[in-house]
Amino acid sequence: MACITDVDCVECFNTTLEEIRSKLMSLVVAQIDQLEDSGHTHRQDVKAGLEQCWQKAKDDTIFRTMGMFSHVFEESNVCLKEKRRELPDLIADTEEKGLIKESLQQRMERLRAEQAKRKELVMAQNKANKNRLKELHSMSGLYQKYLALEIRKIHGEKLQFVFRNMDPKDPESPFTFILSISDEGVYRIESCSPPLECMAELEKKLNELNKFSAFIPNVRKAFKDLISEH
Repeated sequence: MACITDVDCVECFNTTLEEIRSKLMSLVVAQIDQLEDSGHTHRQDVKAGLEQCWQKAKDDTIFRTMGMFSHVFEESNVCLKEKRRELPDLIADTEEKGLIKESLQQRMERLRAEQAKRKELVMAQNKANKNRLKELHSMSGLYQKYLALEIRKIHGEKLQFVFRNMDPKDPESPFTFILSISDEGVYRIESCSPPLECMAELEKKLNELNKFSAFIPNVRKAFKDLISEH
């Protein structure tokens, strides 16, 4: 026990402990530095690996994209070639349709011109027909006096001719026919009462000769002959 309390012994012990501690600290620091170096190297390796993976992924994406666009380009090229082959037919078809369209436009222009001309003719004919009917109606006084004939203007630009004093047994009994003029200026007998078998022939002669002054007496005579037959 005496040697433990020896100052030199204690000092020597402390010195030995300090040396051991320093060596241990040096070892620990060396191991830490080694670990840090290893960690740094590992991080560099990981970073390099990640960069390689990322680059590979980018390259794969680029290759896939290029492949996709290449496929699309091939399809477009095939479609373009087909369109080029169809182009002459399309041009010919377009030119044919253009000619058809031009022909139709010219035909429509002719039809419009013909329609306008016909409209003018119809308007002129209608005006002439109205004037003719007006002239006939204006003669009602003369016919009334000499032939006991009344001329009435009825709906639709028509005239009704009413003969009286035809039947001695019934002087007031009416004998009538209705006359109109078509858009072409043709006289038409639309009704006749009582019916006359010869009215169609009288109408035909009226249109051929255009002598109304002869037509009225002939109709009156036909009614008279009809009465005498009964």
